Amino acid sequence: MSKRPRVGSSQELADEFEARSAGAYVEEWDDSGQMVINMGPQHPSTHGVLRLQLTVEGEIVRDCKPIIGYLHTGMEKECEDSTWRQAVTIVTRMDYLAPFHNELTYALAVEKLLGIDIPPRGQAIRILMTELNRISSHIVWLATQGMDMGAVSVMLYGFRERELLLDFFEMVTGLRMNHNYICPGGVWQDLPDGWRAPVEDFVSIFPGRLKEYEGLLTKNPIWRQRTRGVAVISKEQALALGASGPVLRATGIPFDLRKAFPYSGIEQYSFEVPTATEGDVFSRYEVRLEEMRQSLGIVKQVLATIPDGDYKNMDAKITPPPRSELTRSMEAVIHHFKLVTQGYPVPAGDVYSAIESPRGELGCYAISNGETMPYRVHVRDPSFANLQSLPPMMKDTLVADTIAAIASVDPVMGGVDR
Repeated sequence: MSKRPRVGSSQELADEFEARSAGAYVEEWDDSGQMVINMGPQHPSTHGVLRLQLTVEGEIVRDCKPIIGYLHTGMEKECEDSTWRQAVTIVTRMDYLAPFHNELTYALAVEKLLGIDIPPRGQAIRILMTELNRISSHIVWLATQGMDMGAVSVMLYGFRERELLLDFFEMVTGLRMNHNYICPGGVWQDLPDGWRAPVEDFVSIFPGRLKEYEGLLTKNPIWRQRTRGVAVISKEQALALGASGPVLRATGIPFDLRKAFPYSGIEQYSFEVPTATEGDVFSRYEVRLEEMRQSLGIVKQVLATIPDGDYKNMDAKITPPPRSELTRSMEAVIHHFKLVTQGYPVPAGDVYSAIESPRGELGCYAISNGETMPYRVHVRDPSFANLQSLPPMMKDTLVADTIAAIASVDPVMGGVDR
């Protein structure tokens, strides 16, 4: 398609479109009736700095080309200039809606290299925090998907419940996001006094709130018309593109890393892997709602079974001495100083660890050359792989369904670009 000067009525048509399109603008058009429209990277409905080039023919999207890189921060490279422990503060920022999952997959990779075990209490705390994080992430997806499609009440409801979880995360870690809490060896601090009450309160009220969401949306005729049969992808396409998480499970494939390759003791808890078969926006909505119920069930089991004991591996080679020893032991002070300033060496080798994040397979490939800093850290982020499913989803769909398709993939551009 060649660019043509904007003259006459075509110029007026393009100008009128750009004036009404909230950030999208026309790049090219020709006499065949096809037009290339640029959408983003600042468009309010692209969930971050995502740019799409849409080839449209009237109201139909004939092709979609995602263009990424606007949020590239070089986080993986930054890890090479940090100690193995310091790199947790970097990886936690990649997917800002699932910081605990970022920390966990990185910690598991480092622990494989170190060859250390994590105490049962530390494992249980990790599961507690990551499953609550899964719920908080899915709530943001629900809120933004609803808002994008005009269901503003859902957005307000979603952020209401998310606030309860962020308050708990702040209570445990001191921060509402980018927690730097799950680290190689366990978790940085034990759960604080009084931690059970907010979790039990959330567990008691959230099933009712889920029913409110369903009451607003599931049988709402407008919601169903806007989501059923929209942005469909087949299981073959999803597998070929490396999709995972709710995007894959909504096509009927029950693949979940928590079942396939259990980690952190998740295999001792009972839960189901929800699936749907239609592969459309509504199926992805159904899967995520049920996943929140399943995560809530896991949280209940953790509450009932969490053991006492150490919350991190107490090997003095990787864990600083207790604060109480620093006031009476010069050796403890020196040891603490060396761990903080120099870090600990990790045996040479390379490993890959993967967990089930709210968006799918989140993996970390780490290489050590035996030094105190990573030689290489590479993250397999599910948002990057799932974003590739957008072109087949949007082919020959209505322009008006573009927003529904993007939101249903639930991409986090911080994870895509890293």
